[in-house]
Amino acid sequence: MTSPGPHSRGHSAVPNASPSPPAAGQTPEELLRRTAVGEEAAFASLYDLFSTRVFGLAKRIVRDPSQAEEVAQEVFLEIWRRASRFDAGRGSALSWVMTLTHGRSVDRVRSAQAAADRDLRVAQSSTERDVDSVVEAVEASFERRAVQRCLGSLTELQRESVTLAYYSGYSYREVAELLSAPLPTIKTRLRDGLIRLRDCLGVAT
Repeated sequence: MTSPGPHSRGHSAVPNASPSPPAAGQTPEELLRRTAVGEEAAFASLYDLFSTRVFGLAKRIVRDPSQAEEVAQEVFLEIWRRASRFDAGRGSALSWVMTLTHGRSVDRVRSAQAAADRDLRVAQSSTERDVDSVVEAVEASFERRAVQRCLGSLTELQRESVTLAYYSGYSYREVAELLSAPLPTIKTRLRDGLIRLRDCLGVAT
């Protein structure tokens, strides 16, 4: 995957993120803070740390490698522009970047599906409105809002684990590796987190 461009400086564009070794002793969270004030070297280190994971998750969701590469470019552009919005109190840099990647990837899939749906409606020359689909869309919107609200009720560790496993599509073992935690610990976090989500959402067992 190629590095983002263009190479002009400033927050209006992504800087030249050519490969470079991560700054000694700098955590991803610190690199994000430095990126937020326009340090291109810090951004290059973030790119080196996360580009493979970002591309991998995007490809897993959108399926098409060229589309996944475009998504990855968009994610790093967003990181460059929005690094100042990262809040270490709400999760790790990895979780933040993977959440951005998931959101961008899902948006790309939805956009492609919406375009296909529009083409189909034109081809069918139909003016009928599918009331059931409209109702489902509204219900899905409320459901997404409820899930986001309830995720905020979890502990940081539970939220990170649930986000990576169920929003980003990683296996339990992969989540354990990403968070450098024992697999039984991750399973316990996920179990407790899902129980709290179920109770918050009022899902009957």
